[in-house]
Amino acid sequence: MNHEKKDAITTQYDPNRLIDSLIKRLELRNDAALSRALGVEPPVISKIRHRRLAVGASILIRMHEASEIEIHELRAMMGDRRERFRIDHSKTSIHRSAK
Repeated sequence: MNHEKKDAITTQYDPNRLIDSLIKRLELRNDAALSRALGVEPPVISKIRHRRLAVGASILIRMHEASEIEIHELRAMMGDRRERFRIDHSKTSIHRSAK
């Protein structure tokens, strides 16, 4: 595999890389064990794997607390290279109530 193609693969957004890395790092058996370690319901992990749920701040914090991996490293594992998170204020109750 040439160098450019490898770089494109490793920088592409893929939450499965993050989940698989955490399972390996925490020496867990599967997604269900990861969900228990993070204190979330198993469907949360499934929805993240199938890209029906974004990896948000609260789950990143849980991942950090369970693994002691820095947030920026967790984001890098899944290919998130943004320098900042953007909050969609149209979906927050604070923004709507301020109008």
